[in-house]
Amino acid sequence: MSDSPLAANPYEVLGVSPTVSDEELRKAYRVALRKAHPDTGGSASQFDAVQRAWQRVGTPAARYAYDSGADAGSSSLAWSQSGGARGGAQRSQARQPARSHGHPGGWFREQYLDHVREWVGRGVDLPDPFDAALVRSAPRQIRHLLAAAIAEERSAAALATLGMGFTVWHDVLAGPTRDDKLDHVVLGPTGLWAVLSEDWGAPVSVKRGEVIGEGLAPGEKPLALLGSRARVLARQARVKFSALVIVVEDDQSPQSLIELSSVRGAQGLLVQRSRLVNVIRTGLPGVGVGGTDLFEVRTRLQSAVRFV
Repeated sequence: MSDSPLAANPYEVLGVSPTVSDEELRKAYRVALRKAHPDTGGSASQFDAVQRAWQRVGTPAARYAYDSGADAGSSSLAWSQSGGARGGAQRSQARQPARSHGHPGGWFREQYLDHVREWVGRGVDLPDPFDAALVRSAPRQIRHLLAAAIAEERSAAALATLGMGFTVWHDVLAGPTRDDKLDHVVLGPTGLWAVLSEDWGAPVSVKRGEVIGEGLAPGEKPLALLGSRARVLARQARVKFSALVIVVEDDQSPQSLIELSSVRGAQGLLVQRSRLVNVIRTGLPGVGVGGTDLFEVRTRLQSAVRFV
């Protein structure tokens, strides 16, 4: 199972409440296994998911470990850590990492901490807001804040390896409120890139040049939103974006790279995270910084960028 805060937990996979008895859980497992089997209309991935869910809660000992968060120490630790770009840059000193500015994931972590404390109750002692059991039990919209922060941090760590020819700005203000932000702005010899790092907790696909999926909110249009925010910064800095990139976990996109619609001349792309650095480093055919001197573009951005 994915270590994303939005990943379906074993009880959700088995279709039961976390409070069911062991016997009810066993019956639910048998039913789910039959439904998920490829011979009865299911699929291999669904069948594997049911088996993995049972392994995590199928015995009293395993169930107690899962419910208490004891089986997810690594996830809990990962969820609590931030500063992915700084860590990536430190590990890449010998390779002259990209120049990085801003705090990737910082705004969403701040939002997560505020919302989870509100949800638990003001005045309630909360020694570890990233405790795995606590995160799993939180409402989806709260878990999504943490998932988005982690997605940004992972992308930032990857972008730091682009090399000294690139400059990266994280959590860039691109509108009237702090919610109106660009996760990453990347400038280098291959052009100017606006990057959205996301984790919707479910696979996505493409329809009419836009990203869709069951994990997205009703009416949500990620590419259109990314394009509108990029336009705000483009006007302020008097620059032109070359591409708009939506980055997801590898298992959430059917292909490593899918072309989306173009927005005001900027090519939209859906990219698996493992492909992100290669795509930006290699660039797109015929796409660059539009004939403007790279140093001039960097200077304009440095003057215009504000962080959330």
